Amino acid sequence: MTVNDTGIQEMIGSMPAAENDPLKFLYNILDVVVKADGSDVHLKPEAPIRARIHGALTALDCPWATSRWLKAVIERIVPVQIRERYKQSGQIDFSYYVPNIGRFRTNVYNQRGEEAVAMRFVKNQAPRLDDLGLPPILKDIALSERGIVLIAGTTGSGKSTTMAAMIEHINEMQAKNIITLEDPIEFMFEDNQCDIKQREVGVDVPSFAEGLRGVLRQDPDIILIGEMRDAVSFSAALSAADTGHLVFSTLHVTNAAQGVGRVLDFFKPDEREHVRQQLAGTLRAIICQRMVRKINGGVVPALEILLNTVTVRKMIEQNRLDALPAAIETGNDDGMQNFNQALLKLVKENVVSQEEALLKASNQAALEMNLKGIFLSQSTRILGG
Repeated sequence: MTVNDTGIQEMIGSMPAAENDPLKFLYNILDVVVKADGSDVHLKPEAPIRARIHGALTALDCPWATSRWLKAVIERIVPVQIRERYKQSGQIDFSYYVPNIGRFRTNVYNQRGEEAVAMRFVKNQAPRLDDLGLPPILKDIALSERGIVLIAGTTGSGKSTTMAAMIEHINEMQAKNIITLEDPIEFMFEDNQCDIKQREVGVDVPSFAEGLRGVLRQDPDIILIGEMRDAVSFSAALSAADTGHLVFSTLHVTNAAQGVGRVLDFFKPDEREHVRQQLAGTLRAIICQRMVRKINGGVVPALEILLNTVTVRKMIEQNRLDALPAAIETGNDDGMQNFNQALLKLVKENVVSQEEALLKASNQAALEMNLKGIFLSQSTRILGG
């Protein structure tokens, strides 16, 4: 089924009925979108209801959202314990579960003086790395004894899915105590080999800062921090990694090499030298993702992978961050790859088209040459100096 099938309006219902039973109308929308393999639903008053299907945003063939209906929906879905925080901040994140449909990461926010809603479908069961078609090196990274692993990318690039798959791999392979701090909880993990405790900000703990202060007293082997947002978050991650823990988190950057600089930007200038030296010793990997359209429909992640090898560690210690892209490009034997290399592989495997690969490439001119079989050596750039 797609969102363009005839009968969608009949399946979702009419707006007069919706205003009498707002949640039923909402659930019908969510059901249609999930069955169409959609990821997101966007609601704002007096506007078409839109959904993202395979990366493309489209308007649903159904009645527009009205202010009255949307206000009733928001009153019913925002958890009681965070309503005051929503009133104060004008936006709130939480996890919302619909029976027989699934769990949705939900953001309610103000725009143009009115309320709007964005809901992202997250599968309850954490995926497996093999099912996602991710490089095997991620299994090795997931089973690291200690250090910081950052999953990076823009919004909607699949960071949370990859991180959940890595946690699930640990759950299958090792007996560990895992504690997560999420805003909101997305994937629901079931204990296998691991004992997993998931804490949601605003529900189980008042704030990230409060949760981070207590996490080391809860005997964790592995800590998952939903997103690195500030110096407090990263300071806690560094402290945990320094004391032998494995820490996972996400970061908003467009490539792996930028991740180190982005972390340093959290801190004041006079703190960065110390933090950079700490990071050189504790970083395990930065994995950056971009979603790419497949030839046969759907999307697939292209990954750029930075590993903290001896060479990379030396570069971070010496503040030679501009050399990190070359280190990635020439680090294939260690398991590293840049976006162009990942995209070239997807093209050769006939998963994505050349046109799509070029659209998502970091360096289109270089990828065009690679597609023609022309490769320029970067080894002199990486070790020079």
